[in-house]
Amino acid sequence: MTSTTLKKISEVLGLSISTVSRALKNHPDISEKTKQKVIELATTLDYEPNANAIHLRTKNSKVFGVIVPSISNFFYDSFIASVEEESRKMGYSLIILQSSDNAEIELNNLKLCRQNRVNGIFVCITPSTQNIQPFLRLSEFNIPVIFFDKVPEFEACNKVCLADTQAAIIAANTILSKNKKKVLGIFGNKNMSITKKRLTAFEDAFTLKKNILHVEYAHSKEEAHAITKQQLSLKHKPDTVFCMSDEILAGAMKAIQELHLTIPKDVAIISMSNGFFPKLYYPEITYVETSGYKLGQLAFSRMISYLAGSTFMQELTLDCILIEGQSI
Repeated sequence: MTSTTLKKISEVLGLSISTVSRALKNHPDISEKTKQKVIELATTLDYEPNANAIHLRTKNSKVFGVIVPSISNFFYDSFIASVEEESRKMGYSLIILQSSDNAEIELNNLKLCRQNRVNGIFVCITPSTQNIQPFLRLSEFNIPVIFFDKVPEFEACNKVCLADTQAAIIAANTILSKNKKKVLGIFGNKNMSITKKRLTAFEDAFTLKKNILHVEYAHSKEEAHAITKQQLSLKHKPDTVFCMSDEILAGAMKAIQELHLTIPKDVAIISMSNGFFPKLYYPEITYVETSGYKLGQLAFSRMISYLAGSTFMQELTLDCILIEGQSI
């Protein structure tokens, strides 16, 4: 079944294509009678404007690109949901792409966004992304890029981040206030700026009590599980486990359950979290809220400000708060 075109409507009604086009746009030069005839026929024939043609003419696709490591991750899922809701209110749609933490796939996703002439891109970079010039060159096409969560470390660019230092300090001070004697801190990829910020702030809080903190790194839920199980099987095991992310929390909790340890009697646990996973366990896990949904709102606000003319580079941060459970 062929799609209805302006030409077909014009042929049926005996009108010029330009008259039909102006009638559909409610142009004042076209009579109400003609407008009504055109609109009725267009409705009957299920006419839809050619989006690509409109984009080429107006240079406005009304589409944003979102590039995340994984769509199945609850943090990025809530970020996407937030940006989609805000976009819909303003007549925009989203192209959602995942990099799988692969820099080559990330560049292909970037190319796809450019080819579709998106109005802007939200991106959480991969751990191996070193050169962000391909992102910055998009300014030549008037396509702004808002980096979020995992962002370039030094370059001047638009960044929207969680208050990583604040979050780590809140978690560390919570542990210290409980007079814990041996803490296992499990952090993510050590090459990421987000890990560096959180680790530095966390270790600084333990400056006077360095001997009670042992740091490990986990790149996956499986690695977090293996580390936690090994450490909690020691004769002098940790009395507290700190998890830098939901993924690490899931791995650590699996190990704790396999070892039949009771929380918080046998081991206390605290995490940084988007808020979903801590509520799945009993007792509920105490966590520092790192909200993907709220970060999405902040990132969208920055994008709209940029499109409105606020084009100077900014780094915005989202404050974090402690959500108390019964795990520490």
